[in-house]
Amino acid sequence: MAKLLQTAPKFLGPEWHISNKNQYNSAEAQRSRSERLVAESQRLVDEIEKSTQRTQSDVNKKIEQRLDEIKFWKKELDDKLDQLLKETEALFTFKTRLEKAIEKYQEPLYIIHKCIEYRDKRFGIDLVQDEVERELYKESEVLQGVLALLQRTLEETGEQLRLNRASRYNLEKDLEDKCVALTIEDFCSTLTNNNPDICYANNPVRIEPNSVSVDDWLEFSNMNVEKADQQRNNSLALEALIDRILSQTANDLRKQFEAVNQAFQTQIKETKEAKEKLTTHLTKIMEEIAAQEKNVRTLSKAIQDKEGPAKVAHTRLESRRHRPNVELCRDSVQYRLIREVQEITCNVGRLKDTLAQAEIELKGLYRRQLSLQEEIQVKENSLYIDEVLCMQMRKSIQYYDF
Repeated sequence: MAKLLQTAPKFLGPEWHISNKNQYNSAEAQRSRSERLVAESQRLVDEIEKSTQRTQSDVNKKIEQRLDEIKFWKKELDDKLDQLLKETEALFTFKTRLEKAIEKYQEPLYIIHKCIEYRDKRFGIDLVQDEVERELYKESEVLQGVLALLQRTLEETGEQLRLNRASRYNLEKDLEDKCVALTIEDFCSTLTNNNPDICYANNPVRIEPNSVSVDDWLEFSNMNVEKADQQRNNSLALEALIDRILSQTANDLRKQFEAVNQAFQTQIKETKEAKEKLTTHLTKIMEEIAAQEKNVRTLSKAIQDKEGPAKVAHTRLESRRHRPNVELCRDSVQYRLIREVQEITCNVGRLKDTLAQAEIELKGLYRRQLSLQEEIQVKENSLYIDEVLCMQMRKSIQYYDF
């Protein structure tokens, strides 16, 4: 009998049954674990799907809310920008009114100074610091004060327009950013899971270093709106101020203008009255000169007329001195001739004294005539300056509300 080959040791029957049973149990456990995992996985998939859908829905709502917020602030900014632009345009109109007023008031100032210059060419007693001169200087001071006030207001208006432009820039820049943000948010709101534009981004959850908080975002736009409102209100207040200034200064200038004209009219009236009185006195002086010249001629003739009687009396006395002897008698004729000569001599002396006095008076009348004529020329010169030169120029002055 051949030698049997040695084989591996064999298991016992119970071991075989135990091994099979272990295999069954392991397979069942593995299957059970797998089933639980499949069930858990499905539950997890369903849960995450629902969570993802809820999250995406919430994100969509928040994007819609964000869109509404951006649209709200965009409308606010649009409205404020429109209001500011209209107010800036109105303020620019007021600025033009100020510039026009300053330009137009240069001519009255020139006329006032020209009137003062003309009136300095008065001469004689009429070169006086009268009411007209005082009112003219006052009108010049008032007008220069008005021009200074208008210039300051014009500078304030220019500064306000600059502030309006700065606020306008901020509004327009904010609006530009809002439009870009609105476009981006609108694009985001249209994205779906099947959209061809979707893709993975590199580090999408990073926070940009220049990003701001929602409160900062709100504060920024709110500040722009408030500043725009402030500048608009400032512009409205400045416009009201400009309107009051233009109206009040025009009223003040008109009042002073009337005061100057009234002073001119009063002075012209007084000057004309003085000239008329001087002319009347000149007429009387001329008449008196004529009478005095006649008187001088009369006195001269009277003196000349006394030469005949004087010569007759002298000749008689001289002739009677030649009477002979006892005929050379101091008779009544002799005494009367002597008295006649004395009377004629005395009378001629009196006439000559009167003539000398008349000639002195006549010279005084001539001087008075010349003085009156010169004074009348002074008054005529003053009237020409006040009535013709000054008043004619002042007719072109107009103080009206610009």
